[in-house]
Amino acid sequence: MNINYKECVDYIKSKISCTPQIAIILGSGLGNLANEITDVTVIPYSDIPNFPTSTAPGHKGNFIVGKLSGKDVIAMQGRFHYYEGYSLQQVTLPVRIFSLLNVDTLFVTNAAGGINFDYSTGDVMIIKDHIGMMPNPLIGPNDSDFGVRFPDMSNAYDRELRKLARQIAEEQGVDIKEGVYINVTGPSFETVAEVNFFRMVGADAVGMSTVPEVIVARHCGMRVFGMSVITNEATNDTAESVYDEQSVLIEADKAATKVMNIVKTMISRIK
Repeated sequence: MNINYKECVDYIKSKISCTPQIAIILGSGLGNLANEITDVTVIPYSDIPNFPTSTAPGHKGNFIVGKLSGKDVIAMQGRFHYYEGYSLQQVTLPVRIFSLLNVDTLFVTNAAGGINFDYSTGDVMIIKDHIGMMPNPLIGPNDSDFGVRFPDMSNAYDRELRKLARQIAEEQGVDIKEGVYINVTGPSFETVAEVNFFRMVGADAVGMSTVPEVIVARHCGMRVFGMSVITNEATNDTAESVYDEQSVLIEADKAATKVMNIVKTMISRIK
């Protein structure tokens, strides 16, 4: 489908006076982290021409532009998901807009289910790599204005940013994990057999977002850093149901402070 990126970008530029170089995508239950941003301009998605609106629980649907740790940032208070019925071009539209705004570093956060038995509810995981179980958002004609036909994904989650996050977590006394995120389409939660399969192929946490945005960000040449909040522990055949959207939001909210403290400190040290 044809998307008028310029129309979206021109509208956003007309509302802001800064040039953000850092973008943050706030996942389920983490949207309140935008409250840490100062000197804010709020741009509702519904005001942007031809822009999708977020329908997922815990996703408010605003761009928040302002200052965080002394840097100009643009944050998505709510993202779009494939399961909402949007195309992957629509899901990743904000990342293309970030690129056209000259953003060079993207932070992505999400709520994820635990697969690794060593993970507990409320843990925070640095994403070191991903396994994509959705169609690739770059399928179709390549737009060479953004990037090459076959972008390299071997360093999808920037090694130096991950190292910085580990250092900061240690300074702040946060017991942080580092693992592989696998994405599924949703919106149904995973079966026990699926979770066991994901563990066998090397995944530590599972969610319904993030990977399409990261692929497009790398296509655009951005550095990417990702974090997941573990909102439920891995289960087995004998466990009672542990999946429901309200508990996901509650657990994400509990861990939000840890995520934001790490992100704020990272942004303050990025040059």
